[in-house]
Amino acid sequence: MEYQHLHIFKQELTNELSSILNWWATNAPDDINGGFYGKIDNNNQVTGDAPKGSVLNARILWTFSAAYNHQPGSLYRQMADRAYKYIIDNFIDKSFGGVYWSVDYEGQPLDTKKQVYAMAFTIYGLSEYYRASKNDEARQTAIELFNLLAEKAYDPVKTGYFEAFTQDWQPVDDLRLSAKDANEKKTMNTHLHVLEGFTNLYRIWPDGLLRKHISILLNNFFDYFINKETHHLNLFFDEHWNSKGGLISYGHDIEATWLLLEAAEVIEYSEAIEKIKRLIPIMAQATTAALDDDGGLWYEYEPQDHHLVKEKHWWVQAEAMVGFFNSWQVTGDTKYLNIALKSWGFIKNGIIDKHNGEWFWGIGETGRIMKDEDKAGFWKCPYHNSRACLELIRRIDHGKL
Repeated sequence: MEYQHLHIFKQELTNELSSILNWWATNAPDDINGGFYGKIDNNNQVTGDAPKGSVLNARILWTFSAAYNHQPGSLYRQMADRAYKYIIDNFIDKSFGGVYWSVDYEGQPLDTKKQVYAMAFTIYGLSEYYRASKNDEARQTAIELFNLLAEKAYDPVKTGYFEAFTQDWQPVDDLRLSAKDANEKKTMNTHLHVLEGFTNLYRIWPDGLLRKHISILLNNFFDYFINKETHHLNLFFDEHWNSKGGLISYGHDIEATWLLLEAAEVIEYSEAIEKIKRLIPIMAQATTAALDDDGGLWYEYEPQDHHLVKEKHWWVQAEAMVGFFNSWQVTGDTKYLNIALKSWGFIKNGIIDKHNGEWFWGIGETGRIMKDEDKAGFWKCPYHNSRACLELIRRIDHGKL
């Protein structure tokens, strides 16, 4: 029965992908100051003078490049070109290398801190754009950013990447991506997306040093990030790989399962492939503890005070769809396919904004929509939801079903 649902699943994902992309192409371009608006609220109201984040712009670049690579069209290419030009003109630091964390609404440097996470997404987006455009400047810029991270951010003694630096690559006191994060030197979240960015770069530039860095990243996950007792991810570490705190992020748990396998397969690292395939059902099963009866996946859990954050954020649901679908493909256990399909049902019923378009930030503890959060901003981007649609469409078309 589950298999018969896949063609319907694919058609619904195709329609939703088109809807997401059209929302961003319609609402996000800033025709006054260039690029894309930095903030759009839940009712599609623009804050024209809001700062513009590098992560948002890199994710827009990836999204429309990936959409074009999936189904070439002039609108998608136009949006990708627009994002690429804005990043090159406004976010790339011409003096010290790397990318600014943010610029003001007119495109002038605002927060010039070098956050490794932002550079990883810029590599990710530039690599996808090269696949769409064959623009060699995009490829060369991505390679330069990789070389810069390998030189400035990589820990040659203990391995791993330090979180952040000043504009001129000096140590910085506040390393955090956001106020909710622990101020630690190495984090799972940054390493996961450095891995993702490097993997996409390897597709267009199969370089030996790059492959070595991807291999080391995979082993960092095996050695440090995947908790050997709980099989959740350890999120924060000091420079010596001492784990700090026990916070569990369920969305990252399930997201990592498929991103790790993807990276190992792209670089053809057979030992890592087998290791990840053994871990996937264990990690997926650990994540099921956070599934609610309606198919939604809870956000976070703090074991120290037994506090479950009973919010269902949009990105967590998108990753649940892909991660559990991947778990089904790896294990053949249809319970994981059913979880993925139920997750899509929850997204359709509760997360997609059927009136204003795009996805709500999430559902709060009371079961109500989190209406005070943005539709577009530093963190609310067309990446998790469009990537989930694209990834699942591809898997249904070409996967091992």
